[in-house]
Amino acid sequence: MERFHRIFVIVLDSLGIGAMEDAAQFGDEGADTLGHIAETVPGLSLPNLARLGIWNIHPCMHEAAQEKPAGYYGVLKERSNGKDTMTGHWEMMGIYTTKPFKTFTETGFPDELIKELEERTGHKVIGNKSASGTEILEELGEEEVATGHMIVYTSADSVLQICGNEETFGLEELYRCCEIARELTMKEEWKVGRVIARPYVGKKKGEFVRTSNRHDYAVKPSGLTVLDALKQAGYDVISIGKIKDIFAGEGITEAVKSKSSVQGMEQTAETAERDFHGLCFVNLVDFDALWGHRRNPEGYAGELEHFDKKLGQLLDLLREDDLLMITADHGNDPTFKGTDHTREKVPLLVYSQSLGGAGSLGEQDTFAVIGATIAENFHVKMPEGTIGHSLISFIE
Repeated sequence: MERFHRIFVIVLDSLGIGAMEDAAQFGDEGADTLGHIAETVPGLSLPNLARLGIWNIHPCMHEAAQEKPAGYYGVLKERSNGKDTMTGHWEMMGIYTTKPFKTFTETGFPDELIKELEERTGHKVIGNKSASGTEILEELGEEEVATGHMIVYTSADSVLQICGNEETFGLEELYRCCEIARELTMKEEWKVGRVIARPYVGKKKGEFVRTSNRHDYAVKPSGLTVLDALKQAGYDVISIGKIKDIFAGEGITEAVKSKSSVQGMEQTAETAERDFHGLCFVNLVDFDALWGHRRNPEGYAGELEHFDKKLGQLLDLLREDDLLMITADHGNDPTFKGTDHTREKVPLLVYSQSLGGAGSLGEQDTFAVIGATIAENFHVKMPEGTIGHSLISFIE
């Protein structure tokens, strides 16, 4: 019998805890997402995360470490070459990525790609630059509504995003264009991690609102992951938030879509009240999308406090044979230069009612300890070519 009947992994998207040793190679020396938020917002209150040991991992002048934390805590380093969502999540489940995905933040997409996209879709491309999704709608939304042109833009991530007005451009037409863009960007020189459909409604500036009909077209993982091993062995693999998109549906048995990180935690709580056997894998994207990229430490702090309250509710629902792991996939320091992710270490908080001990797990050399721990618990073999070592023997 496995030690834990259900495992919950919650990814606080972008909650880094200090620059990696190689951060200078990424232009991120000095980045510290959690530390700089705590310095900028000294009233930050995270009692549940504190109880689990977040300030034991990352000492802060305003917060004290717990003398008797409720579980185990540690620091994870990313072994893969990158600092994006897909690379981080894939590594958690065993994939070591040596070649980062392409980004077009500074230049926009090449003329050759844009020309082929226009020819294949039948729409003229406008935009073609790095921008905030809300800002580019204000700038170009009226033109798209009036002309039928297609807004294409990117960001600091490895993404090609296409906006389409649901009432004039049409949702199905937007999805068709994104499918063509996904096909084109599978070429090595244009290969981005995700193509994202960004539907919206409204007729003029000030009225444009993005809808929940977003759809991500992600590259499939470069190999089998722990998710595949669990699914093949007959376990439940429930994804909440954008986990299904990140893994292109591979290894997922049930997917729950979230409109916000708060809703994602509510859905996690609802899942905890159900009977299932296996993994519930959760991504909470608002930390990154709403606050990190927009360089808003106050907003990020508020999101953390919302999460902490929901975390308290989830802890009350967990059973004795449940295991909870809280982590992150990269950094996105809202006080740092630019708008890009930051190359940082991430936290690992481990909790179960059944734990007899508590304390530090130290620094681990890969995010993949998460997947390896899950695999050992459920007695499934790590897929060939994956990395990671289990921490089960260190969790008493």
